[in-house]
Amino acid sequence: MSKGHDRHLHLGLWLTFLDAAEWRDPASRAEELNSLQPYVEVAEIGERAKLDALIRGDGLGLPLPDPEQAFAGSLEILTLLAALAARTERIGLIGTASTTFTEPYNLARTLATLDHLSNGRVGWNIVTSIAGEEQFGYDEIPGHEERYERADEFIEVVSKLWASWEPDAVLVDRENGVFFDPDKINTIDHHGKHFRVAGPLNIARPPQGRPVFVQAGDSEKGRDFAARHAEIVFTAQNDIGKAQAFYRDVKRRVERQGRDAARVSILPGLVVTIGGSEAEAQELHDRFLARIDYERTRRNLESLLGGVDLSDIDLDERVPEERLPEAGALTRQPGRAQIFIDLAKEKGATLRRLLQALGTAHGHGRVFGTPEQVADHIQRWAGARAADGFAVSPAQGLAGARLFADEVVPILQDRGLFRREYTGGTLRDHLGLPPVP
Repeated sequence: MSKGHDRHLHLGLWLTFLDAAEWRDPASRAEELNSLQPYVEVAEIGERAKLDALIRGDGLGLPLPDPEQAFAGSLEILTLLAALAARTERIGLIGTASTTFTEPYNLARTLATLDHLSNGRVGWNIVTSIAGEEQFGYDEIPGHEERYERADEFIEVVSKLWASWEPDAVLVDRENGVFFDPDKINTIDHHGKHFRVAGPLNIARPPQGRPVFVQAGDSEKGRDFAARHAEIVFTAQNDIGKAQAFYRDVKRRVERQGRDAARVSILPGLVVTIGGSEAEAQELHDRFLARIDYERTRRNLESLLGGVDLSDIDLDERVPEERLPEAGALTRQPGRAQIFIDLAKEKGATLRRLLQALGTAHGHGRVFGTPEQVADHIQRWAGARAADGFAVSPAQGLAGARLFADEVVPILQDRGLFRREYTGGTLRDHLGLPPVP
């Protein structure tokens, strides 16, 4: 991708400021984990750089936490994004909400409200959840197939609810005393396997028609689901060849659904460490590796792989292939598990390397270097059709977000790969997507 190329990147920034492994540092601001101000600072950094969106994950379950580890998922995300909507003007706001543990009417109303309050800047990261069943009265989490089946119907219902108000239903006709046209507000009368919803929604159609649909799932089910619904696809990729294969596969599936693949942006996660020199970046990366608690991370890997026992394997030994499960048989995160299975089988990774990949980036890509080297990495992947952009997670917290915004983004702008100014006000504008009629 050369300077002046007409294919621009899309860049999202993870909405976090606290590195869970460094919370004991006096400068970490750990006491502000549940305060608004540090998140406002992240949002201002992203907006200053003209990034497409802020991104925030969420989890509904909380196993008994390790007292030494900061728990970074405590704030309810849509409430946080509502607060940030009032403190920002243009940057998109992408939040995660589960189709397994919520109801369509309530979530449709919440997301419509947030889209109104932000003047059309909301994206919904659609997840089927991998945990949290204990909090909602389930003996066990529904199976992978059942969760996606429910998610398909969930999206059908919320889409009908958002469309239940026609675009010109609100009149505000003071002279005739008519606020809205009742003939343009319609019931949906949905009767399905999982939901029965009469409708209509009790709030006007969102400014974007509906929020941008975002999906993060690397499994076969996840890819098919993305092909049917997603406008942004988050993915974990740490090998450019596999990323290219994923990119081609998802785009083909989108086309088979009769959709325009150019309107679906694939954004791998990218953990970024930036140094003033290559040597400084290497030192920062080595320091990051030194913070890994290998025992805790091994337990996390065992859980990800469906409960396999790795406790007798030396850190510098390879994991025997017969210990590794078939990812497709796993109920939780089969796509993410496949990344580590492939690392072990195809790359001959030692247990130490697997734990480093999990402990530093949870299977996502990772780059460390000077601002120029980071920009080179981003450009190389985008130019190779391995990505349409990235969901950036700075390893250095707020300082890393500033470095990315102030030193990497200008390089991408100079190369003609990223916008210098916003050209619209909604998240759909940033992504080159039309409003949903």
